[in-house]
Amino acid sequence: MAGMLRRFAQVDVFAAEPYRGNPVAVVLDADGLDTATMARVARWTNLSETTFLLPPSEPGADYRVRIFTPVLELPFAGHPTLGTCHAWLAAGGTPQVQGTIVQQCAAGLITIRDVAGRRAFAAPPLLRSGAVDPATKAAVIDAFGLDPGAVVAAEWVDNGPGWLALLLDRPETVLAAKPHFVDLDVGLVAPYPAGSAAAIEVRAFFPKDGVMLEDPVTGSLNASLGQWLLGSGRLAAPYVAAQGTALDRAGRVHIAQDAAAHGDAPGQVWVGGDTVTCINGTIDL
Repeated sequence: MAGMLRRFAQVDVFAAEPYRGNPVAVVLDADGLDTATMARVARWTNLSETTFLLPPSEPGADYRVRIFTPVLELPFAGHPTLGTCHAWLAAGGTPQVQGTIVQQCAAGLITIRDVAGRRAFAAPPLLRSGAVDPATKAAVIDAFGLDPGAVVAAEWVDNGPGWLALLLDRPETVLAAKPHFVDLDVGLVAPYPAGSAAAIEVRAFFPKDGVMLEDPVTGSLNASLGQWLLGSGRLAAPYVAAQGTALDRAGRVHIAQDAAAHGDAPGQVWVGGDTVTCINGTIDL
């Protein structure tokens, strides 16, 4: 049975050149769709995330979004946030406060603003941080076939998905890693020499059906990496993270940080990137 035609877009995120970043599918005008239908559409698009735009239900929010992977609903995710905001603005959305967009999602209200000409979201607070215990660190190093001497640090950088990060010695070590299964979301990162176009090379892996899948460009991981690397003095903002190189993508994540507001409290970290519409039309739901 036919449903109703709803506006639909696929937006490439974290790349200025189409088809080189991380795509997200966006169903606009999703009011009236139930959870089962949203989950079915997300399984069908088979992208890492599909989002559904709804009228806001909280004061101050410009729109509400629900975010689905092919297997579950997420409270928040980075590249879907920027892609959904792009699609909402392209469809004629107007923020209540000029220059600032407020997204309502299951994780709360997320602020999006322009930073150096690109939209960026405020990095959410870390739920877990600190050094990884030796046994877990050793298991991850073994799963990725790494030389322990190439691991500079191992840190929990969990802002929701459960990220564990390994800081490695060189970008070449990151790009050469070949993971075996480990039941953890793992980020690999290494610095480029001073003066390079990108400050770090990043890869992100997550477990599914007994294998490790690689995400092309990851907003949530880059958000938490930024908080760790800036907070520990390993990097200074602004900087650019390269991701997706091993997948023939050209992801670029732009990290900025506000000045400290008071005392020793760190300034807000912002995660931004280019966005471009690759598919624009309707979907029958």
